[in-house]
Amino acid sequence: MEGLGLNLGYLFVQIFNFLIIFVVLRAWVYKPILELLERRRTAIAEGLEDARIAAEARQNAEEEAKRVISEAQAKASQLLREANERAEAQGKEVLVEAEADAAKKREEAFAEIESERERILGELRGQVGALAIAAAQKLINASLDEQRQRVLIDEFFSGVKSGRVVVLEGEQVSGASAEVTSALPLTSEEKDAVKQEVLSKVGDQATVTFRVNPAILGGLIVRVGDKVLDGSVSGQLESMRQSLY
Repeated sequence: MEGLGLNLGYLFVQIFNFLIIFVVLRAWVYKPILELLERRRTAIAEGLEDARIAAEARQNAEEEAKRVISEAQAKASQLLREANERAEAQGKEVLVEAEADAAKKREEAFAEIESERERILGELRGQVGALAIAAAQKLINASLDEQRQRVLIDEFFSGVKSGRVVVLEGEQVSGASAEVTSALPLTSEEKDAVKQEVLSKVGDQATVTFRVNPAILGGLIVRVGDKVLDGSVSGQLESMRQSLY
């Protein structure tokens, strides 16, 4: 060995030192590094697994959120539709009630106007009667029996002569209701007489209504169903006009 320039003792010492260094490095450096790397690898693997789980959880959460939002939107749409339907139904009910109330008020107003109209015409009937009597006395320049003239004027306006309805004499009619039109409002006695004779023609179960139309001038028009019995002065004048033509 010496011929090769090597010192055997020194070589053994170097080899021994190297073994010592190798053992020390392996025990105190290499093995801890390997353990550290293993722990790092495990931590990375766990982190990746946690990330995967977190991603899946996030995806599930997003899907759940979408489902909840979709259900909420559907519920909101349903509630909105139901609210609109309720509002529409309530609006229709309010409209119907308003129309019914308006119709009732119109009927009440018409009834009040008709009542006032008949009251005024009733007052006018007396004035017209007085004027007619005065005109007749002026025309013949003599005083006539005022009571007789009053009866004639009442017969002219009411169409009732000696307690009989002239227009119904000799007529046979039938129906469930009758409408009697006079030029001026009839008195209670005249209405009773007209109603009694109308009922004797159409039946005791029929209803009789009265209305006023000054345009007929005098007399009565009785309507029973589709049949019209015209005993008015205006009707007689029209008949005369047609005859002249």
